[in-house]
Order: sequence, then structure tokens, then C-alpha cells
Amino acid sequence: MLTEFVQRRVFPADGETDCLNHQIRMFVLMCATLLFSLGCSTADTDAPVCEHGFCITLSEGDITAQAGLCVVIPCSFTVHYYTGLTPQHMVWYKCEGTCVDQDIILDSDNNNRVQSGFKGRVFLLKPDMNQKKCSIIINDLTESDSGSYQFRVNGLVNGAASGFIFPTKATFSVKGLTQKPTVMVPPLTEGQQTTLTCTAPGLCSGSVPTITWTWRGAGEDDSHISGNITAFKTENLTAVTQRHSSTLTFNSSAEHHGSIITCKVGFTNGITTEETMTLNVTYQQAPCAVLPWVVAGVSLIVNVICIILLMYLCNTRNKVKPKQEDRTYMSLKRTDLSPEYDVIAQPLH
Repeated sequence: MLTEFVQRRVFPADGETDCLNHQIRMFVLMCATLLFSLGCSTADTDAPVCEHGFCITLSEGDITAQAGLCVVIPCSFTVHYYTGLTPQHMVWYKCEGTCVDQDIILDSDNNNRVQSGFKGRVFLLKPDMNQKKCSIIINDLTESDSGSYQFRVNGLVNGAASGFIFPTKATFSVKGLTQKPTVMVPPLTEGQQTTLTCTAPGLCSGSVPTITWTWRGAGEDDSHISGNITAFKTENLTAVTQRHSSTLTFNSSAEHHGSIITCKVGFTNGITTEETMTLNVTYQQAPCAVLPWVVAGVSLIVNVICIILLMYLCNTRNKVKPKQEDRTYMSLKRTDLSPEYDVIAQPLH
């Protein structure tokens, strides 16, 4: 079909004039292709591949992606004026050999031609034919999406429908999902409100993933944290990239210390991934609980000091010698009946 298009639409061959024009155009085509190749080929960037005035630039080498996420196939093309083709629509195929209509995964003109398994999953990044950008994004990847992809441009030549399939193919492989969610756990203090954050892996998936939280204490089954508040958030980073996250807010308590919390992210086709963290809750004594112990300690110290002072005073008093009159009084108070005291007690005549 390509050969027929080139001979019939670009290089007419009727008559000597047409033959001369054919030779001139072949010369121009060879020179233009050579100059174009020399001007764009560098060691660090992908060089365009040109054929019959149609050039396409694809990423070199295999592209690797993970199931549940997305992949972007960068692509750009040019159509030289001497081809006579006015580009109007873009078509992408997934095939290993010669691509046919049954292999179409994207048709910018007729979505009904797209395979059912790719409908709603493949999009042009810049659906503007004037920019000659043919990059696509494929969402909700599965391992069966691995393979080769080929691009075609459709348009008009002198009012008649025609097109060109670029021979270069883009290849990528889809592996099982190994990326895990990112869980942010701030310092936890008993009695204080805290918020955990779980961010889904990847920056694009197509379908919005589900994010669930579960926790398990020692020797217990998985359960949900009581009294919690969850919130889902989506941030649009670029036209094709998004960040999905979920927050879990609850009041930390002693029962949460040492428990295991899990964030599980679910994508389409039953693809899941999760991350597990162990919570460490710091115990902080309240002032009202510490004050009685402080008062009791101070009171005990005061009592001990008072007892020591009393004992000291008593010992000091016992060591003091009585004065003379105190000794006389003490002697008069004696109760023994010795003759010395009998004489003193006799009445006077």
C-alpha cells in the first residue's frame, strides 16, 4: 500500500514530463533525507527514522513499566511537503508482525475501531495534529500489554484518503508491581491527635486507586482503628501525572504502642501493594498525676527533719546540769525517810 501511495500520489509516471519530474523528485528526496539525517543525529538524543519523506522519532530501547500503573510512549513525526499528504488523524496499533485494523488501540478519528481491552486506557498526550506530536499514555497496565506498538498517520492526498504506517516500532514490557506505598508516621504521644499519610506508588495509573488502613495489636487480627478519620486526596502534578494519598487521623493511646499498621493500595484488575509500619507511642505523664507524688515526697522529708530536730533537742536537754537551787528542791522531794530528813522535819519549840 505504501509503494502504491508513493508511486501513485507522489511520483506520477505518465509521459516524459512525468518521468523527468520523477527523477527530479527522487534527487530532492535523497538530498533532503540525507540533510535531515545529518542535522538531527546526535549521540545523546534519539534520531528520527525517515522513509519516503515521513520521519518519526521514538524512544530508543525497551521501556519497562509496572502492572497497575501507566506508561508513556514519547513520539513525534514530520511529513515533508513533497509527499502531498495533509495529516488529519493518528492511529496506534499493537502487533508483532504486520498490523491490521484488528490491532488498533487508538484512533483519533473513530473510537469504535479500538480493541475493547484498550478502550478508555490509551490517550494522546497532545491531540493537536499541527504540533506533530504522537506521544501516547497507556493506563491501568497489565502484563499482557507487553509488546510492540506501531504508529500510522492518516490524511488526504489531492482530496483522496490515504495514510502511512511508520516502520519503526516502540517496544515496552510490563512487570509485576513491586513499588510499595509511602507511609509517613510522625512522632506519636499518648493522648495527642496524630495524622498518618499513605501515598500510592507511581504518579499515574488511570483509574483512581483504593487506599485502606488496618492495624493489628500483639496477637490480634487485623481491624480498623476506632474513632479515626480518613481522607482521600488527589494532586494533579502535570497533565498526565497525579499523586493519590490518604490520611488517617486518630488519638494516640497506650494500646496503639507496638501495634502494626498497614496501608494497602488497590489498582484495577486486582493488583495490590501494601506497606506495614510499627507504631511507637511515647507515654507522657500528666501534671495532675505527678503533683501528688511530689507533695508526698516533700511532706516525708519535712517529717523526717522534724523528728531529727526533736530527738536532738531531747538529747541536749538531758545533758544539761541542774543549778544549786534545783538540786535542793529535788532533794526535798525525795521520799526516803532517812534520819537526815527526820531532823529537818521536826517542829520548833
